[in-house]
Formats: sequence, C-alpha cells, structure tokens
Amino acid sequence: MPLEPWTGPAILLVDLDAFFASVEQLDHPGWRGKPVIVGGDADKHGVVSTASYEARRFGVHSAMPASTARRLCPDGIWTHGHFDRYNEMSRAIMDIVRNETPYVQQVSIDEAFADVTPTAVNREHPAIVARRIQQCVEELGVTCSVGVGSSKTIAKIASDIDKPRGLTVVYPGRERSFLAPLPVRTLSGIGAAAEAKLKARGMTTLGDIADADEAQLVRLFGKNGHVMYVRANGGDDAPVVTDDLVKSVSNETTFAIDLVCRDEVEAAMATMAAKVGRRLRRKGLKGRTLGLKVRFDDLSFRSVQRRLDHPSDDELAYTPLLYRMIDEVWRPGIPVRLLGVSMTGFDTEENVQESLFALADEVPNADDVAPVVKDEEKRRGLIKATDLVKDRFGESAVRFGRELRGEGNTTGSASKNPADYR
Repeated sequence: MPLEPWTGPAILLVDLDAFFASVEQLDHPGWRGKPVIVGGDADKHGVVSTASYEARRFGVHSAMPASTARRLCPDGIWTHGHFDRYNEMSRAIMDIVRNETPYVQQVSIDEAFADVTPTAVNREHPAIVARRIQQCVEELGVTCSVGVGSSKTIAKIASDIDKPRGLTVVYPGRERSFLAPLPVRTLSGIGAAAEAKLKARGMTTLGDIADADEAQLVRLFGKNGHVMYVRANGGDDAPVVTDDLVKSVSNETTFAIDLVCRDEVEAAMATMAAKVGRRLRRKGLKGRTLGLKVRFDDLSFRSVQRRLDHPSDDELAYTPLLYRMIDEVWRPGIPVRLLGVSMTGFDTEENVQESLFALADEVPNADDVAPVVKDEEKRRGLIKATDLVKDRFGESAVRFGRELRGEGNTTGSASKNPADYR
C-alpha cells in the first residue's frame, strides 16, 4: 500500500519492547514464551523493573511491588538482571538509530527520539525509516515499537498505541483527531492529581482539553495549563536535543532492611560516594555541589546540598562531609529506606538550595571537614590505583571495608537510568 506524502517535521520515538525481559529471553532460550520478571526480591522491598509480555497477561507491570507481582504471577521466572548486557544491547540499538540520523535524543536505556524530517537532499519517507530501524533491531534478537509524528508528544503517544512490534504513523494535520479520544492521563505530565481536577470539570479525554477554555486551564495549572492545551491540540515544538551535556552524576540505593544505625548509614553513603566519584572521573567531570537524599520507611524524604570550595571528583575528600550532612536530616534510630548521593555544579553559575531542615548553626563548612586521607598526593594516588584495578578486573575488584558492610542489603531492583550502565 503506497504511503501518503509527508510534509513538515518528522519525529520518531523508538521504544524497546519489554527490553530487560526481552534480553533475558534472548540469552536464555528456555525462557522464551514464559513469564519473565526482571526486578527485586519480593521480601526485600523490591520492585518490578520490566515484565515480559507473557507476565503482563497476569497483570504484572513496571514499578509494581515485587510482592504483588509474585502473588499475581507465582510461576514467573525472576532475575535481578544483567546490567552490563543491557547496556551492550542498548548501545548497539542506539547505533542503529544514529545510522539513520545524527539528531537522536536518548531519554532512557530503552527509548530514544530521532528527528528524520525529510530534506531536499534526503526525501525518504519517515515510515520507511522507522520500519528499517525495526528490522535492524529485530536482527539483534529483540523488538521495538515506533511512533511517528510531527512532534515529540505525538511520537511518544503513538509508540504506545500498538505494542509489541507496533508502528503507528500520525500524519501531519491529523494530530488533533488522533489525540481526541484518548484519556487525559495519556498526555505526559498529567498525573493522578491533575486527572482528578480535570475530571471534576468534565474533562476526561484529550479532546475535552483541546476544546476547553485555555484561560481556565491556566488558572487551574499555571503555565502547565498552557502546555497541556497546546499539546492536546496537537502542537509541540520541543526539539530533539542531541546535546549530551551531563547535569548530574548520582547513585541511590533502596535497602531490603531499613537502616537504623549510624555505622550502617555511613557505610552506605561511602559506597554510593565511591560510585559517584568513579563515574565523575570516567566522564572527566568535577562538581561543586554535593547532594544527599534520604527516604524513610513512611516514604517521606528529605534532602540537603552543600557547595564545595573547589570542584571535586574525589570521594575520599567529600565523603566525610556527607557524614556531617546526614545529621541535618536524620537521627539514629529513624528507619532509612533509601539513600542517594549526587554531584552537580559542573556549571560554575549553578545556584545551590540548602537544606530546609537544618538550623543555621548546624550547617557544616567543607573547609572544616577532613578528608579520609589528608595528604592529597597520597589520596589521588590511592584513587588512581583503585581505578586502574577496576578498569581491568571489574567494579567489585577493589572495595574499602566500609563499602562491604551493606553488601547484600539491597532490593535487587534495576534502574533504567542510562547513567547507571556507563
């Protein structure tokens, strides 16, 4: 069947189908056609990272508590995942997409936007490009669904319409009719609270939003109301951003058993600080803003940031500051479910918001906190040596004693953050 002519911008959203589970089924032929669940342990606060389509038939889905998934699918095949393998496959697939266009924005390990707008030099139809990408991906042993539209919003929604192996094309000029019957939650940025507000005013579909008074939406949601209105009407001029500028390097862990003792908390922070330092050095970055995030057993969380006097990629220098920062948001005996360490401030103009929970006389000064190893030359030598060993023998080849304390006390859940696989 001949394709209709395409005029104007053309954006693809390439979405890998049940990616982690698909890779596991590729690598374990005996698992093919069976319910496979990649995620954490059901008895350790784990969550589902990815479920195969066979598991989804039982109601299992991403972000579901592992305990719920086990109840729904008692015969499912569980695995914590093989993250190096996922990264390898993701890189190969993104290379396929980049072979079609240099304008690629990877938004997660299993999703990427691509601008394939026809030009005077290359007039190839976007749907043909999308089909070729699908075929090349299938040759690697996994599948993807692709949405084709005039904007990122349309492409994203279209990619979810027909899965797995789906190809949904929304031609320019048909955006509004495509969107109109879809539920309001289909639009990115509309969560449960926004949905409730919209439904209270009789708006249940994107067509209802498109027909609404824009001023009313702005009164309800501020500037997001304007964005909501424009996108429900098929508009969206957000470009495919190819700039791979790193804004944050972070690591966080959810614990199978809540931490309550200071030694446990400090050991966990040291482990995450070491991973952040390692990633900073591999990226050639030094940051000036150290961040700490704490989530408690009631799922509430607090965070604190500190500005360093000098940019750093040295966890032996900034880890002791974390030990001081934790006092601003936590006291021993309070159960800690999750800890996260981050480094930002690669742009010297970045502003820092201090903790909302610290008293003025409690704020630590980075100058007052001694590094783990005071002599900078010895400290850098130690870090260089450990990096060399890890480069050759793997990330777990060298660890300090404090990093071993919490070994095993994780949920086993997997992240889709691309930075966690680099």
